[in-house]
Amino acid sequence: MNSTTDAIRIYLLDDHRLFREGLRRLLDSDERFIIAGQSGDSAQAVAELQTTSVDVLVLDYDLGKENALALLEPLRAMNFSGKTLIVTAGLPDKDALALIKGGISGIFHKQESPEDLQRAIVEVAQGRVLIDQQYLQSVVAAVQPQSSLRFTERERITLRYLLQGLANKEIASNLNISESAVKATLQQLFSKTGVRTRSQLVLLAIEKYRDQL
Repeated sequence: MNSTTDAIRIYLLDDHRLFREGLRRLLDSDERFIIAGQSGDSAQAVAELQTTSVDVLVLDYDLGKENALALLEPLRAMNFSGKTLIVTAGLPDKDALALIKGGISGIFHKQESPEDLQRAIVEVAQGRVLIDQQYLQSVVAAVQPQSSLRFTERERITLRYLLQGLANKEIASNLNISESAVKATLQQLFSKTGVRTRSQLVLLAIEKYRDQL
């Protein structure tokens, strides 16, 4: 990043103060990031996110008396436009599914390195979907494809690239088209499938339309 206007604005929500402060210091030392806010309380975070410009919400799954699932509806109600990256030491498959359906952009495991977390934040901010394949595989193992919709060739190719975790710029480069054309295709897919986010689109494609991919 060459200026603060290019930096990724991050909000940290984690009820473990020591971990949160360590994470803040780590990210604050990287010129690619700006810490736009932080909290250990979900109600405070929801209030602040309504008036704070945020690109990526780094959200701990385990918030003590509640977990990240409790934040999905408030974020949806406020039309939160940032990306949400879940940070966790582990979570049940059913909660991972609910989070993915709720529109989160990634699940990051605390066992991984700080450098991996920095990279994950950048990739999520760029529009990639970072969902561990073990969650997706466990979720869709018993699901049979249901092809009630038909996709165009460009829509199918775009979906394949989404499943690979590519951002819009990379998809555009691979297809030799503009980023605006990729965005238009994604909007068509959102409208056709009735979902709102890339992660929901990825999950739906695997659950119901694998036979077209």
